[in-house]
Amino acid sequence: MNNLADTKIDGFPFDLFNFDFTAPQPTLDADLLKQLSFIPGLKEILMLRQVHALEHATVWLLSESKVTHPSPFISNNIQVDNNLFGGLSTEEGFYLYGDVNISDLRRAVTLALHRLINGEWHLAVHPRCGTNASVAMLLTAGFAVSMHMLLPLGIIEQLLGLGLATTTAAELAPDVGALAQKYLTTAIPFNLKIENITHTRDLSGREAYFVKVCWRE
Repeated sequence: MNNLADTKIDGFPFDLFNFDFTAPQPTLDADLLKQLSFIPGLKEILMLRQVHALEHATVWLLSESKVTHPSPFISNNIQVDNNLFGGLSTEEGFYLYGDVNISDLRRAVTLALHRLINGEWHLAVHPRCGTNASVAMLLTAGFAVSMHMLLPLGIIEQLLGLGLATTTAAELAPDVGALAQKYLTTAIPFNLKIENITHTRDLSGREAYFVKVCWRE
């Protein structure tokens, strides 16, 4: 008798029953594109998610600094979030904002890509990502509506409910936002190749560097 878990469907990109949904799969996006190429805009969506991860990792690496700590048991290499750097992703690459030397940026982008595809997947998630703000707004709205429906309609009760909703959303947003980034808005850039980096202006006229990428199988 055949075991259903051992059965594979011809042309299907992976074995559903033995598929690890928690670990990034190097060929997943490429396989999806091959199987579902008839879906308009699919390649652009897949590229945008991978570019988004590369943008985050680049900002992390540019933010790294060395400090001298008095204790010999604590590493001098500390990863910090430097809010002087920011980014904006598109399906063709990303804008990098901040005072940085183009050579340092080129080095950071190359190293970010290397570290991401070699297992440092945490670099794809960033606390200042717009995803977190969107998640916070959705959670606040959802909790506020729930409190409005559950509590009496008195002004005091409604104000207390709104305060509770806002506080709860603020507490949950960072963790939920990180999950949303990890599984929805970013993907490890296994299929990206860096083409070039140019000094330019974005659509609003703001000065930035643009890191252009292309798709590779």
